[in-house]
Amino acid sequence: MMMTTIPLTDLEIAQKIELKPITEIAQKLGLDSEEIEMYGKYKAKLPLNRIDKEKGKNANLILVSAISPTPAGEGKTTVSIGLSEALNRLGKKTTVVLREPSLGPVFGLKGGATGGGFSQVLPMEDINLHFTGDFSAIEKAHNLLAALTDNNIQSKINNLGLDPRTISLKRVMDVNDRSLRNIVIGLGGTGAGIPRESGFDITAASEIMAIMCLAENLDDLKGRLGNIFIGYTFGKKPIFARDLNAEGAMATLLKDALKPNLVQTIEGNPAIIHLGPFANIAQGTNSVIATRMGMSLSDYTVTEAGFGFDLGAEKFLDIKCQSAGLSPKVVVMTTTIRALKYHGGADLKTLTIPNVDALIKGLPNLEKHLENAKLYNITPVIAINKFYSDSDEEIQVIFDLARKLNVKIALSDGWAKGGEGALDLAAKVIEAIEENKSDFKPLYRWEQDVVTKIETIAKKIYGAERVEFSPKARKNLKTIMDLGLEELPVCIAKTQKSLSDNPLLLGKPTGFTLNVREIEIAAGAGFLIPITGDIMRMPGLPAHPASENITVDLEGNISGLV
Repeated sequence: MMMTTIPLTDLEIAQKIELKPITEIAQKLGLDSEEIEMYGKYKAKLPLNRIDKEKGKNANLILVSAISPTPAGEGKTTVSIGLSEALNRLGKKTTVVLREPSLGPVFGLKGGATGGGFSQVLPMEDINLHFTGDFSAIEKAHNLLAALTDNNIQSKINNLGLDPRTISLKRVMDVNDRSLRNIVIGLGGTGAGIPRESGFDITAASEIMAIMCLAENLDDLKGRLGNIFIGYTFGKKPIFARDLNAEGAMATLLKDALKPNLVQTIEGNPAIIHLGPFANIAQGTNSVIATRMGMSLSDYTVTEAGFGFDLGAEKFLDIKCQSAGLSPKVVVMTTTIRALKYHGGADLKTLTIPNVDALIKGLPNLEKHLENAKLYNITPVIAINKFYSDSDEEIQVIFDLARKLNVKIALSDGWAKGGEGALDLAAKVIEAIEENKSDFKPLYRWEQDVVTKIETIAKKIYGAERVEFSPKARKNLKTIMDLGLEELPVCIAKTQKSLSDNPLLLGKPTGFTLNVREIEIAAGAGFLIPITGDIMRMPGLPAHPASENITVDLEGNISGLV
């Protein structure tokens, strides 16, 4: 297969690839066909009994992160896939472990999440649209709990005395729909429920999505589901999902979704894809189970965390790694010329035009993210995700910065050349691992008080000068203390467009105040969610959503996916 830059869309490239039977891909991981659960010819569920924690301890975990992105994203998934292809080419048994795409971005602004060009996971259409039904299962389990909650309020027999004013649980759906953020339910008379304010979040923001990503096994899943906080009774008694006897039915809906999915890359290497919380409104990482599976079946595991290092990577390291006892050897810092020019003041419409001055002005954003990686004692490697518009002079500016900072750097051209285009990056990553300079340490201790944890992230990672808590957030802090949950880690919901909570402050802002407007409790997932700025947990569609270009012909061929 010729790896050259050709004028084809990602979907057209994906449709030209002859897929291997998923049984062949499983064999590369040492799995027999009888061990996997087939979902057609090219997708399968993996058996949880093949996770080997002891073997995983010797595996090399590589985290792919990025600088603060432009609205289109900077290609972490493409870099992750290209890097895994290159490592396999170099004789390193490698699996890439990714998040599942959400239909919200697929039909909204950003598009799918299966990589790009010749660094993709396949079958691209299936993965981006429904896949194996994991998101649907989570949506159903979440909405079952919501229905049981409202049913209990309505019931005269098993009524727990829930105060509807204290219920924070909303319903979820996997479509961007701003009109459902805040609604009134229970209208229609006495037989239709008790009227109260509620709303919808997107499925990726569901606490059950977070729980699934952190659960170690089915028993752990049931325990976490039972710990979901619902609200208070009129007598101020806290009510959890277990009080509604909801965890058993929810776990039943989720038992298959707990198993990771196996697919393949364009070059026929294994790819594990599982679950998909967003990094701006949730923890932004795939499941612990999927990561452990990759580490159990491969010598090298490449995984990614959503948006910039300040969001996905921080949560990966402070929540996921501390929870599961994981320790990445290297962090690959994905950067693009266009993003740096954007942070240097260039207009979005001009990012393909060479502009060294804007690029230089945007470098502090990259420097800050590299600085943040070193706070965790992890070696960073810069990966310049190459675009056709990048000039040699602009590329050299970033290489000069890397030399000045004594940071390894490589040009990654996986979009145009697949694994071949990421061989230099793979070599640099191997060098960093073999030098063994990383000794992961978290940013904060979970037992610290909630305000200290939030301030530590805000000041050290974001660069804030101070943190301001609204009256509602301070009331939430008291509730957290009353429930004895102050030792949970924090998963800050924040805009991905800036290091601050203001999406207009690009580059490396300083002297700003991080505004915490409320703190949601995710007791089942095992973390707290401080919500900052104007961030919403149910996105809206853009003026011209991507769905306008997506269609299917009479033979079932899909077009328009990006």
